[in-house]
Amino acid sequence: MYDQTFSESESGEHGFRIDPVLARSWLLVNGAQYERFAPAEQSRADIVVLDIEDAVAPKDKASARDNVIRWLADGHDDWVRVNGFGTEWWAGDLDMLAGSSVGGVMLAMVESVDHVTETAKRLPNVPIVALVETARGLERITEIASAKGTFRLAFGIGDFRRDTGFGDNPTTLAYARSRFTIAAKAAHLPGAIDGPTVGSSALRLSEATAVSAEFGMTGKICLTPDQCPTVNEGLSPSLEEISWAKEFLVEFERDGGEIRNGSDLPRMARANKILDLARAYGIEPSAFDDVDDPVHIPAPSDTYHY
Repeated sequence: MYDQTFSESESGEHGFRIDPVLARSWLLVNGAQYERFAPAEQSRADIVVLDIEDAVAPKDKASARDNVIRWLADGHDDWVRVNGFGTEWWAGDLDMLAGSSVGGVMLAMVESVDHVTETAKRLPNVPIVALVETARGLERITEIASAKGTFRLAFGIGDFRRDTGFGDNPTTLAYARSRFTIAAKAAHLPGAIDGPTVGSSALRLSEATAVSAEFGMTGKICLTPDQCPTVNEGLSPSLEEISWAKEFLVEFERDGGEIRNGSDLPRMARANKILDLARAYGIEPSAFDDVDDPVHIPAPSDTYHY
């Protein structure tokens, strides 16, 4: 396991946050439970998302909104998952957030371009993660990805399975995950965010995160703070990949820095991307430097998603 550095406030009270373009772990926090906000902020989550949608019963929606606006008014800039377009709470959620310090919104139950564009009109310059959770939404995912205002795509697995009757086997959901990745890439968006893994099994979470990475998804929704480190590690370059990248670039320069064959340029781009991500994620170079006689590391596959 690699070492990782984390930036903190001067008081040491804040967890690590990175650019949402690169964010791996998206931690949902029940908006009705204010006491969970501070521990979430101190966690290893890349992004904290205060949830006033599925996690909150209708009778608690008003108090959850009060909690969120109180938290944001105290100088925080976390994200908020808002209720879907067409629900009785959507407009009120956006009215509450207008003019606040919210970092972005995760819009639930996105099924058409209008859901994103109408939200963007009410919250100009606020990034929107479009959470697609139904068959209808999946059929329109290319248009949703291209909508003005869409920042990233996210896969709402639980509702999607309820809507379609699908199981949770990776093979069963392969088509859906592939659609997310292809739509995001075609629209020049950051990688899609995969849905959460329910349960406390570390092995199951690690395996599920590996599936996300295999399908080119670069983020994952987390349900508890202790899921975040596993997701962060699983969606970061591994030590083997970092070692390969460094070795390739050293060999390339040693051979004169001239293109030798058709694979050099794509491999150079891949190597630089791996090292850029390692730096962005705070992976310590000490974990893989100073090797006197390194064993040759095979290149990552051509489907490597970084």
